[in-house]
Amino acid sequence: MTENRARTVFLLAHTGRPAAIRSAELVVGGLLRSGIGVRVLEDEARDLPLPAEVELVKEATPQCLDGCELLIVLGGDGTLLRGAEFARASGVPMLGVNLGRVGFLAEAERDDLDKVVDRVVSRAYDVEERMTVDVVVHRNGDIVHTDWALNEAAVQKAGAEKLLEVVLEIDGRPVTGFGCDGIVLSTPTGSTAYAFSAGGPVVWPEVEALLMVPISAHALFAKPLVTSPDSVLAVEVLPHIPPGVLWCDGRRTVELPPGARVEVRRGAVPVRLARLHHASFTDRLVAKFALPVSGWRGAPH
Repeated sequence: MTENRARTVFLLAHTGRPAAIRSAELVVGGLLRSGIGVRVLEDEARDLPLPAEVELVKEATPQCLDGCELLIVLGGDGTLLRGAEFARASGVPMLGVNLGRVGFLAEAERDDLDKVVDRVVSRAYDVEERMTVDVVVHRNGDIVHTDWALNEAAVQKAGAEKLLEVVLEIDGRPVTGFGCDGIVLSTPTGSTAYAFSAGGPVVWPEVEALLMVPISAHALFAKPLVTSPDSVLAVEVLPHIPPGVLWCDGRRTVELPPGARVEVRRGAVPVRLARLHHASFTDRLVAKFALPVSGWRGAPH
């Protein structure tokens, strides 16, 4: 117990979900009973029935995780991506508990909360780094916006009436151009998110690569492309069309004026994820999408 007194865990929860409120009570109670301190944003604490021992912080900045060994996130994909912003900026590993539908970034489900607390208390978790992308928007040779993403940067049309006209480039060479609803520039982690919905390949997380996936392209050659992790991907928005938009992880957006150029490269800062399980990504894929595997017999021994 004495060893745990100096330990602190940050808790981030989607307080609009009743399941998150109940889950937060269970996690906080279990950690405090084990002598591990818990820190929560003051704005979220108003909606959570938390004991007085919980430390409250006012501002949602990377510094609010100073001294924390772990960031526990309770919620769906949106909350987990919000947690990834804290994790990247602070360097603190994120442990996600899925309270939504698919939740590929989550390491546990709501039924696993007791196990989550036990593993945190005993430090029985591993930490892996997930590749990110850095995003730069140019116009007329000037940098007008910078961003990053864990899942994807998506260049999309701003309205429903006209296609987005783009030219794609890889490593400084043009590949093709067409009209489309958009282009998804994804990491392997994001291959099961927006890129998956757009028809892109599923890429195992340990594979280092970048993906370029067209959305509803009006073209004969509009296949998903998988490149080296050291490649630089670019999307040029043609100058004669209406503005487009850039979305990063579906959370941060900026307008792309006609003639804008979006460059995506491997991110300088990864996101660290805490892992409780050693199950293969194949098993996770089957479980998350409820894939039919009946009849499988396995390799002969």
